[in-house]
Amino acid sequence: MSTFISYIVLGLSLSAPMGPINAAQLDKGIRFGFFHAWLVGVGGMAADGIFMLLIYFGIAQFIDTPVIKLFLWIFGFFVLTYTGIDSIQKAGSTVSSSHQSPDETKGKAFRTGFLMAISNPLSILFWLGIYGSILAQTSSSYEMGQLFLYSMGIFLGITLWDLTMAGVATGARKLLSPLILCIISIVSGMVLMGFGIYFGIEACRLLFG
Repeated sequence: MSTFISYIVLGLSLSAPMGPINAAQLDKGIRFGFFHAWLVGVGGMAADGIFMLLIYFGIAQFIDTPVIKLFLWIFGFFVLTYTGIDSIQKAGSTVSSSHQSPDETKGKAFRTGFLMAISNPLSILFWLGIYGSILAQTSSSYEMGQLFLYSMGIFLGITLWDLTMAGVATGARKLLSPLILCIISIVSGMVLMGFGIYFGIEACRLLFG
């Protein structure tokens, strides 16, 4: 049981550092509420699950090739930059809890999280290192059922963090003034654009370096 709890803690620690998903969750929660923020995290988790399956079946090395990484850097640049600009543009107009953009569906929130995570080469390398090492460690000592259980522990930790982020964003939406919420939304957008620019630089470095 203690081993399972340690994998839940691992999932929490993997999700906690500020990144594109957390920034997007904060922005969506402030502008549209709990479920939009949570679904961004669920979309990211779906991508994480795909990475884990690819590593489990031993085909993640294909994604780590220069051509695929270049495509992902470029794709991630457009996704993150567009989302960041969209966040900044709509910061003032969608903070009010009584107003919700008609085109901001829960499905769009899920797709935002999924596209951010699936197009992030750093996520691929991250899961190769983390989950690859977990596979190497546990496969020699545990049965497949236990390996599946520990993988679910990681996902449970990620889920708990997603719920926490969605709750924090929703709480801020109810407690903070419209001006502060607008500033937070703008900062979140700038963080997303910053990650997008970083992705673009990495694409140019891979292409021309």
